[in-house]
Amino acid sequence: MSADTPRRIALLRHAKADWPEVSDHDRPLAERGRQDAPAVGLKLAETGISFDLALCSTAARTRETWKLAVQEMPNRPKTSYEERLYDASPGELIALLNETSDEVADLLVIGHNPGMHALADALSGRAEGDTLARMTRTAFPTAALAVVSFTGSWKSLEPGVGTLVDFWTPKDH
Repeated sequence: MSADTPRRIALLRHAKADWPEVSDHDRPLAERGRQDAPAVGLKLAETGISFDLALCSTAARTRETWKLAVQEMPNRPKTSYEERLYDASPGELIALLNETSDEVADLLVIGHNPGMHALADALSGRAEGDTLARMTRTAFPTAALAVVSFTGSWKSLEPGVGTLVDFWTPKDH
C-alpha cells in the first residue's frame, strides 16, 4: 500500500461498565453494556468496513465489549490486546497508531474515554454532515463509535488530517 492509501480508523468506547469492588482495570460490563456491545457490533458490520486489525485495551470492560461486538461482524479481524490503550492521552494514542503497519488499511480501536473522544476530535480536521455536532453534543457515551478517514501512512497520522465520516451511539439504533 502506498502513502496515498485511503485509511479508516474506527474508535469505539467500551460499553457501559459496572462498579463492583474491583480495580478499575478489572471492571466488567453492566447489563446495559452487555446489550449495547452486540448492537455496536451490528453497526460495525453495517459500515461495510472489513477491518484488518483491532487494537483492544487490556481492561476487562473493553475485552468484554469486543468479545460481544465481534460476534455480530461478518469478518473477524486480527486482534491485538494493547496495555497502552488503557488511560491513554490523545498524544499517546496517536503515537501508538503511528506504529501501525502500512499493510493495515482499516483499523478498529476499542478503548476508553476521555481518550477515544479526544482522539476522534483531534484527528477530525473535517466532518461529513452533522457528525461532529452529534459527537460534540453527546460527549461520546459508552459504546459510541466514531469513524475517521484519512489518506497517507500511519506514520503520517497527526491532529487534523482526518475526516469524521460517521458517528453512532446505542441510542441511534
